[in-house]
Amino acid sequence: MQIVQKIRCPNCGSEGERHYLSESQLTRTQCPSCDYLMISCTRTGKVIEAYAPGILAQC
Repeated sequence: MQIVQKIRCPNCGSEGERHYLSESQLTRTQCPSCDYLMISCTRTGKVIEAYAPGILAQC
């Protein structure tokens, strides 16, 4: 089962979507305006994949 929730993008503030994928226990947050993407494990909260243009990674 998949649940889709409308949210504000944490990167640019535009309207984005959060998909809860119960079979795979993943949450996918995405924004079509700025190409933001974050996939995390629903059970552990660990980030599986992330892409956020304009946010610099800390080294």
